[in-house]
Amino acid sequence: MDPVSTHLASILHALQQFQLTPWKMVGFAGTLLFTSRWFVQLYYTRKYKRVVMPLAFWWLSVCGSILLLAYFTLGKNDSVGIISNFFPVFVSVYNLIVHLRHRKNSVTGDVTA
Repeated sequence: MDPVSTHLASILHALQQFQLTPWKMVGFAGTLLFTSRWFVQLYYTRKYKRVVMPLAFWWLSVCGSILLLAYFTLGKNDSVGIISNFFPVFVSVYNLIVHLRHRKNSVTGDVTA
């Protein structure tokens, strides 16, 4: 068998063995949310013709990170996945809080130092 046929056969075999478990659905949902934040950011940047990080970006980051952390911690027990999603959730929550605080202060007129 030639190398291309062997490779295609291994791909077909892997697809036949694929099982969609509840934890995989959590992982896929987390990946979808975490990835979609870049499309939201791109949309707003194109709309305002400057780099914009909208509130939706941070919500998608937080929700996607939490789902991915749950998947890698409880569903897969994968230390690489846990470490790669542990830090972004804190950064996203922090930026979400700063964003909401800034918006509240602009509405109320409060000035923070």
